[in-house]
Amino acid sequence: MKILSFGAGMQSTALALMSCENAIRRTEPYPLVPIYDAVIFCDLGLEPSWVQKQAEFTRRSCESAGITFYRLDTPLYQDFMKNFGERRTVSVPWWTLRADGHRSKMPRNCTCDYKSKAITQYVRWNLLGYRKGQWLRSEDLKAHEMHLGFSIEERRRCRTNPHKLFENHFPLVEMGMTRKDSYRYILDVWGLETKASACAFCPFHRNYFYRYLAEHEPVTYQKVLAVDYLLRDKTPRPPMDSELFISKSRKRLEELTADECRDGTGFLYQGKLIWDGF
Repeated sequence: MKILSFGAGMQSTALALMSCENAIRRTEPYPLVPIYDAVIFCDLGLEPSWVQKQAEFTRRSCESAGITFYRLDTPLYQDFMKNFGERRTVSVPWWTLRADGHRSKMPRNCTCDYKSKAITQYVRWNLLGYRKGQWLRSEDLKAHEMHLGFSIEERRRCRTNPHKLFENHFPLVEMGMTRKDSYRYILDVWGLETKASACAFCPFHRNYFYRYLAEHEPVTYQKVLAVDYLLRDKTPRPPMDSELFISKSRKRLEELTADECRDGTGFLYQGKLIWDGF
């Protein structure tokens, strides 16, 4: 099988839509992108509105092209809000600050637990028909392709898949495509403006992202504030000697100044500066 791990950002959306083009035209204008057997999206429970818009656009496009699109409920946000401070929770890469001024960052396990493992289990149990605990058949060992939407500037992230089912593939890297190239392809060919995809409370966002949410998506922003309050008011399990923050500035979101929120990044497209969504 050829599977696309679909995050609904610029790069994975470009791959999904290139696959749709290949399926519709039957001439494979993008020979390094297969017609996927499955495009799998993990809904983490709290994303900015454009992520769901991009996911729905891609779902409809896949449906028209005869490509199966799966949406998995992997509720990272709900689980975190329910369990943080009460029991051990998945490690999100929060920014840390000790009383002595030492700064660090928590390990990042959320992507593995709520995306990679969820997709792998779904493919194994639901698409390949394995029972839980059943050994892999020899014909399935490294026999299936997992495609990921890393662009050329992210090639350092390209690694082998640790699971025995899959070999990882990175078509955008092979094609030398950047994030900007993905944006341009989707807009020019499909008419859809796109932004990056991540949880709304992902610590890798820049401060500008949270200011944008406060101004344009206040309901989502209030939910992100609730995460920030939880980090402030509850002690993680096991306890730590550091405070935890969503913002890289290691300040509560409501305390960020206007100057600190002028850190948005983007790229030029037809002479216009495009915010990338981070």
